[in-house]
Amino acid sequence: MAFDSDRVSTVTFDSYSTLVDVDAAEKALAERVADPEPVSKLWRARSLEYTFVANHIDAYQTFYEMNRDALEYALSVHDADVSADERDEILAVYHELDVFDDVRSGIERLRDGGYDCYVVSNGNPEMLDSMVEHADIGDLLSDTISADEVRTFKPDAELYRHAADRIDVPVEELAHVTAGWFDVMGARHAGLQGVWLNRKDMPWEPFDGDPDLTVESLSEFADELGV
Repeated sequence: MAFDSDRVSTVTFDSYSTLVDVDAAEKALAERVADPEPVSKLWRARSLEYTFVANHIDAYQTFYEMNRDALEYALSVHDADVSADERDEILAVYHELDVFDDVRSGIERLRDGGYDCYVVSNGNPEMLDSMVEHADIGDLLSDTISADEVRTFKPDAELYRHAADRIDVPVEELAHVTAGWFDVMGARHAGLQGVWLNRKDMPWEPFDGDPDLTVESLSEFADELGV
């Protein structure tokens, strides 16, 4: 389905890899691991895989704890000798990730154009609070909505529909902007319009249809909404 800007009254954003750069976690690993790139990639992949599995086996824990378990696994796979205290220091990076350059100006354009803006994220409330504070975007967001509120992770439709209920708008009026392919699919399945923020010029996944819209930046998305 083609993107319909006339339907949109409210915009929701994913957090990690969409508003803030999780690749910065690799810098924290580099101080303690000889070859941080494969550890970082496995860490990120496993943390998401754990959330997918947790949705189906009733094994919910906060995203921060998922990250902790995934980091421990990734370090073990690569035989990295990192103490428990050092792991905590690496994990703490998630409270101070760098924001992408276009985020503040892009959200500001949307807000000034009349769109309420929210974050809908797997992150638990403490993670989201620190992310918003570090990114300095609290004045531009109406609220953050966490998977912790329903104890269900993306891409389960329950989380997106919970967000619509919390915001008090019909799901079809929401456009969800995210860098995550699975997040696009989850949003579309729940009835939202899924906007893929493809910052890295990657190919789209070859199943279950296309995003309603693909953009390379939040400024390009603001252009699509005419603000």
